[in-house]
Amino acid sequence: MKNIKERALQLGYSTCGIIPAEALDGYAEQVSNSIKSFPNSAEMYERLYRRIVLSEPKKSIIVCARGYGHYKVPVSLRGRFGKFYLFHGHIEYSDAYRAKQEFTDYLQGIGLRIIKSAPPARWVAAKAGIGQFGWNNFIYTQEHGSYVALDTWVIDGELEYDTPSENHISHNCNDSFRKCIKACPTNALSDSLKVDWGKCITHLMYRDDVSGLEQKQMGQWLYGCDVCQDVCPMNRGKLTQHTDFPRLAEYEQHLTLEAILTMGEDTYTNIVYPRFWFAGKNGLSTWKRNAQRATENLT
Repeated sequence: MKNIKERALQLGYSTCGIIPAEALDGYAEQVSNSIKSFPNSAEMYERLYRRIVLSEPKKSIIVCARGYGHYKVPVSLRGRFGKFYLFHGHIEYSDAYRAKQEFTDYLQGIGLRIIKSAPPARWVAAKAGIGQFGWNNFIYTQEHGSYVALDTWVIDGELEYDTPSENHISHNCNDSFRKCIKACPTNALSDSLKVDWGKCITHLMYRDDVSGLEQKQMGQWLYGCDVCQDVCPMNRGKLTQHTDFPRLAEYEQHLTLEAILTMGEDTYTNIVYPRFWFAGKNGLSTWKRNAQRATENLT
């Protein structure tokens, strides 16, 4: 286990944890509780059950964390794009993508077989003790606050494990630290570990049937939302923004409201979609709809 963690740190991860697959026990109950609390978002939460269902046995889960608060957010994208989406680890020319690929090669090189899976990364990180949930349902680490991305690997063999943590809530996230709940534009946050997923702006942006109130609440956000993170006292000093993210400046001209509203399919398919793919290959109409909402919210 020591060598695995050392290699993760060498590749740029800030921390790494290893837990038995049994640590996923309890996740399904957590999802069920969220469905009971927010029945209107049940369909979205039900998709999470698949995170713990595999076609073959699993024995171990490795989880590694990396921060992204050191990257600069271009002025034109502030308040419109969530930082996680700007600095996503699946971007092939990013340091994060390289680190994950090299770590995967390392694990396979020492004889570990990796099972293709996407376990609930935040739950795994909390169980491994490398982070804790805040009121806003994000994972917080000591070094990066909630500006942290998580990578996971499911292994079919037994490893030496960290002691699973039972303390999921941040020690500093007490009753006086509820700025995220108060600041959430759509009132999606209500209690520890609970968020009404269907109300979150990150998910409203995919819908074409938002109400007039919801449109107003979405403000200028086009792709994600960072309000609950940016107001959090535990994130103070974590957003250093001293490094340029590779090639991000190349896309700015295509991401203004005016550019999106007049964008053609060729530009979207060949330039924007390969970099910002969450809306789907046929998602230009989604982008235009959100840009129109943002434009109307300016008045």
